[in-house]
Order: sequence, then C-alpha cells, then structure tokens
Amino acid sequence: MRTIGFIGAGNMATALLRGLLSAGQVSPESITASDVRPERLAELSKAHGIRTTGDNGSLMRGCDVVVLAVKPQAIDSVLDEVGRHVRAEQLVVSIAAGVPLSHIEGRIASGSRVIRAMPNTPALVQAGATALAAGRCATTEDIGIARGVFEAVGRVVVLAETQLDAVTGLSGSGPAFVMLMIEAMTDGGVKVGLPRDVAQILAAQTVFGAAKLLVETGEHPARLKDMVTSPGGTTIAGVHALESHGVRSAFMDAVEVATLRSAELGRALAAKAPTSS
Repeated sequence: MRTIGFIGAGNMATALLRGLLSAGQVSPESITASDVRPERLAELSKAHGIRTTGDNGSLMRGCDVVVLAVKPQAIDSVLDEVGRHVRAEQLVVSIAAGVPLSHIEGRIASGSRVIRAMPNTPALVQAGATALAAGRCATTEDIGIARGVFEAVGRVVVLAETQLDAVTGLSGSGPAFVMLMIEAMTDGGVKVGLPRDVAQILAAQTVFGAAKLLVETGEHPARLKDMVTSPGGTTIAGVHALESHGVRSAFMDAVEVATLRSAELGRALAAKAPTSS
C-alpha cells in the first residue's frame, strides 16, 4: 500500500489511521485526511503527522486507496463531488453503513474498483470485527489491500454483499447489545451489594475475558459454559434464571430485527442508485 486517503475524519477514520500507523503499514506522510472541520484536521495533523486537506478532489488525485468514511446521509454529496476524480488504478473503500455497492458504483466511473466494509465500534480500541464485500470490478489483490487496512484494527471476514445486512445486525449492532448486558450485570452487582464502580469493572472484565477465552481457545461456547457450570452450583442457578426469561430468544430476535432494518434501509438507498456511467 503506497498512499491512503480518508474522506471524513471521524472516529472510525481516526481508528483506522491509528491502527495503520501502529502496525507500521504506512508512514504518516502516506496518509491524507479531509474533513469539513478544519479544527479536526489540525488535531490529526498535530497528533499523527499525517497530511490533511479541505479539498476532496486533491485527496483523490494523490491517493492510491481512498476510504469513504462519511455517514450514509452524506455519501451522495461526496460521491457527486469526487466521482469524476476516481482513476482506474484506484481502490475505493466505503464504510458508509448500509449503502449498497451498486449505489456507489452508479455514481462514479464505470469499471471503478470498489469494496464495501462493515466495521464496528470496537475498532476504536483495535478490537473490531469487519466484514468486506467486493464490488463488480474489485480484484483479489484489492480485497487483500482492504483486509490489511481493517486487520490493523481487529479481525476481518470476506463475504458476499448479500450477507452484510446480517453482519450489520450481529457485529454492527452487537456492541450495543453487549453494553446493555454489561449494564444489566452491573445493576445486578449493585443489587447484591457491590459498589457500582466495582460492579462495572467486574462485569466488563468478565465479558472481555469470556470473549477472549472463546476466541483464543476456539472452543464451542457451550463447552466453555459447561466448564463453570458445576452440578447444583451458583452458575447453573443463574443460567436457569436467564433461560426462564428467554435470554437466547431475546438476543436472537435482536440480531434478526436489526438485520431486517438494515435490509430495509439498504433497499431505500438502492432504489435511488442511478445507472452506472
């Protein structure tokens, strides 16, 4: 990867550039960021030594890889502005949630190489989960480049675009579901007599540790659950209480409705996509 540009310098773009710099994949001089907030660009330049600009066209002309790190409602105006600057040898990566590849490809030059990425907020602490989907003209090499960008902030899977709504429902929305769980566990700790700050630390570290144990051992979660569920013990009593309240169904339903909502939003955007030029 030679040069990379970020159109939009919000939290996710900042997480990505920090991850790339920490991993030593690129030098600060190889990164350019643009944003509508000059003060934000000044902060990034001072903190990381990267290049900044207020001119998206200039960024497009100077970068091999361009990450569209803007909110979905801003994607059309950005594409209208930069579409004519996309070069055949350039890779465009979009992290605009819910915006279909067809919508992006329809607003830039025909034959452009586009990849859609669905990262999640733990990327802010280099513990993200990202799914990638390749556009019509993206190559295997392009997928490798995009994988390198997002592996700097966590784990990456490559899927068909048709599966990205499910990714949005699971790992995209999932951090909120887990935060709700941690909050509830914290409240439970307070109910049984722990100070709130202590309860929150214990709840959060328990979730973190359990996830790390699962990822690093590769064991089935049921197997790891059974490791701490002794006959007649405290854990099986708690598991029974959760099952009595339908915790499995609640989480499954949450992922399902979030997936359906993502698909609904995607269809609305796809209906607006013009024919490729």
